[in-house]
Amino acid sequence: MKAVISKLSGMLKSGKISSSELAEKYIDAVKRDNAKYNAYVNETFDEARKSAKEADARLARGEGGPLCGMPYALKDNICTDGIETTCCSNILRGFRPYYSATVHEKLSACGAVLLGKTNMDEFAMGSTSETSCYGAPLNPRDSSRVTGGSSGGSAAAVAANLAPFALGSDTGGSIRQPACFCGVVGFKPTYGAVSRYGLIAYASSLDQIGPLASSVSDAAIVYDAIKGKDPKDMSSEEVSLSATSLSGDVKGLKIGMVKEYFDCLNPEMAARIEEVARLYEKAGAKIVSLGMPTLSRALPAYYIIACAEASSNLGRYDGIRYGVRCKNYSDADELMTRTRSEGFGKEVQKRIMLGTYVLSAGYYDAYYKKACAVRARVREEFDAVFGACDVLFAPVSPTSAFELGYAQRNVIETYQSDLYTVPVNIAGLPSISVPCGKDKKGLPIGMQIIGDRFADEKVLSAAYFLEQNEAFCEDDEEGGVAL
Repeated sequence: MKAVISKLSGMLKSGKISSSELAEKYIDAVKRDNAKYNAYVNETFDEARKSAKEADARLARGEGGPLCGMPYALKDNICTDGIETTCCSNILRGFRPYYSATVHEKLSACGAVLLGKTNMDEFAMGSTSETSCYGAPLNPRDSSRVTGGSSGGSAAAVAANLAPFALGSDTGGSIRQPACFCGVVGFKPTYGAVSRYGLIAYASSLDQIGPLASSVSDAAIVYDAIKGKDPKDMSSEEVSLSATSLSGDVKGLKIGMVKEYFDCLNPEMAARIEEVARLYEKAGAKIVSLGMPTLSRALPAYYIIACAEASSNLGRYDGIRYGVRCKNYSDADELMTRTRSEGFGKEVQKRIMLGTYVLSAGYYDAYYKKACAVRARVREEFDAVFGACDVLFAPVSPTSAFELGYAQRNVIETYQSDLYTVPVNIAGLPSISVPCGKDKKGLPIGMQIIGDRFADEKVLSAAYFLEQNEAFCEDDEEGGVAL
């Protein structure tokens, strides 16, 4: 895990390279390598060159923080004023928002340079990014494997050195799982710590924007820039974090190991996480064994809640207000039916139908109401375990990256792969996925470090300790910009 942002920021401030030169290096890399990975679906090179010149002027005046002049990428569900934003769905092809997401505005105010929008599962619904209307992004660690989803393009861009960092969104693991599969760092902040304004919604009570980066320290710098209260998002809250305060000191840290997270885990992955736990214990941390009986029920509850919210959020795509409209129709009902049938992919249609079903008369109490009760119980159990420990160690995925096409052949197994990530979203907690080695196939293994609500700094600091350990800091150069 190498701190790319810190290195490049030092070069920019010392004058070893200008922001314009750095932007051109990344633009050249994207032009050369993106065809191999399909990480970017919309390139914004003209805007990047303009932003880079402005950043150079700020740097010349001695202004700007660590992200001034820093190239980056945005997931294609984060709105950008005048720049096409499609959620990688045919129904939004050609859609250009008239406003920008708060996170994009904050990064622009820092002087960061947008290179483009990244590939993703359509409307963030999937675990492989193969539902994208632009085709699947490919894993830079092994091009026969998926990147994970739904922020697969963002993870691939960072893993392939086609961006120093990228933003993704996480509804049920969509930052952490791609980070795990691609061998990078992915941080899902506490729900409300980062504004969701301008994020095209999948499930509003679960969605959260966060960074994917090459290191924990880089992720902390980006989080520091995008966090905080936003009057445009009433669910957001003010938080404090100094990215330079990550000491990595774990002496006295209580690490919880929840039995239910490891009951059915692949032995190879379990052994790797236990090895990491012993490393922390050797440095003065204490390992605490815990239980969360309701954890196994979190996954079905998540899919009921997420699909219910999706059916409501995606009801606005009707062929009338914005987006693609079918060409031939006789009345308004046919217009909406044909537009949605032609515009949405099969996975999105499936989740809308499921969500509509669980909210319908006669089934609301049987499914949605019970799922909300499970959600409340999961939150209570997390509250209990964080009364006994500071952070939790957990797996990210039952396996390393799937082969391309696996999800289509094994639908239920793919849904079940979210088992370890969705509880965090249900409870609104912060969690980071960090690389912790490779499996026998040479594919990255990731582990989660989970914290209590608004313990984001504690999670990042705990992960920073692992970043300092050479045994877990293998650097995989995959092309892109040489650093």
